[in-house]
Amino acid sequence: MLLLCACALPRARAADGVEITRAYIEAADTGYKLAASYAFDLNHDLEGAVQSGVPLFFTTEIELTRPRWYWFDEKAIVAKQTSKIYYNVLTRQYHVTVAGSVQQVFTTLDDALFLIRRPSRWLVAGRGVLKPGETYNVTLRMGMDRDYLPKPIQVNAFNNSDWRLSSNKKSFLYKAE
Repeated sequence: MLLLCACALPRARAADGVEITRAYIEAADTGYKLAASYAFDLNHDLEGAVQSGVPLFFTTEIELTRPRWYWFDEKAIVAKQTSKIYYNVLTRQYHVTVAGSVQQVFTTLDDALFLIRRPSRWLVAGRGVLKPGETYNVTLRMGMDRDYLPKPIQVNAFNNSDWRLSSNKKSFLYKAE
């Protein structure tokens, strides 16, 4: 019975992470855009930190590589985008800022997290960066970035598993247009 419970614990902990529910690259006139959505909830510690005014940062990392038989894989695109969520205690509003975008204000935490869970299409590379007709390996990862936390909280966050919120790497193929 104890062995069965011990085996079930790691799976329950993994469910607390970020799940990438949708991810694909689309070609546009301006370049190549990532369309993605994520599923996650903040645990009690993270929600309490936001309610106290501590800003949380979520970083999405994408890498497109082209396999080569004669050498290492060619890294065509390596990009990151960071989103910030924080609560203003005086105005009782949640603020979400996506890098390169305008700050948006929300009245509930769920509404603010919706923007982070389903971000708008992100331009990861301009036109002409990828070779048309070539197939690329796409690797995507998203999670809370503890490096941006205030220094006193960083010490606790790196030692506390409740402050680890990230996804596994999701890989898929993309044929450039």
